[in-house]
Amino acid sequence: MRGLIAKKLGMSQIFDENGSAVPVTVLEAGPCYITQVKTIDNDGYDAVQVAYGNKKKKNTNKPLNGHFKKAGVDTKRFLVEFEIVPGFNYEMGQVFNVSIFKQGDLVKVTGTSKGRGFSGVIKRHGFSRGPVTHGQREYLRAPGSIGQASDPSRVFKGMRMAGQYGNKKKTVENLKVVKIDTDNNQIFVKGAVPGSNNGMVAVSYTHLRAHETLRYRGWRGVGGKK
Repeated sequence: MRGLIAKKLGMSQIFDENGSAVPVTVLEAGPCYITQVKTIDNDGYDAVQVAYGNKKKKNTNKPLNGHFKKAGVDTKRFLVEFEIVPGFNYEMGQVFNVSIFKQGDLVKVTGTSKGRGFSGVIKRHGFSRGPVTHGQREYLRAPGSIGQASDPSRVFKGMRMAGQYGNKKKTVENLKVVKIDTDNNQIFVKGAVPGSNNGMVAVSYTHLRAHETLRYRGWRGVGGKK
């Protein structure tokens, strides 16, 4: 298995063999159940679809209930596709957990960043504020000039300005696995990962291409709800 769906539990710290504090993010990875195996002949590409997180059957539509029934698993909340391992025999309903990773592995984590709403250029792009003297009053955090009036008489595309910040799909690569807790299905990775606590992320080996990690429903839960 190339990766797992996980829930971000929060950040903490552990101490290494030298006594140094290492900042880690705790992820509850799995158990994940195989609900579909896609092939080039039937679907146009090879992939394995896994499900995670319980959901009430009455809150799931009939097509998805039939999809889970066919796979022999209970109704789940999230579905994500991962690249297959060549030569491995995947079976419907098969379960995977954190045992697919080991301490020292490098992984990448894909999730949705925290939404910050409409933000100014200082928060969104890291601009510096203006001077606070010489007649300056209410424009300390303003972006300044965004173009010329006479020529070219327009604002160029890509100009860094205030606007929506966050709530985007983000991937952080080369995070080191510093600890595995198989009893609680928890994986400790060094550093921060996108999203808020209790948010869903996908953890996979870092050598995979980013577009091969998440394909299903634009990283939305079953039924279209995040």
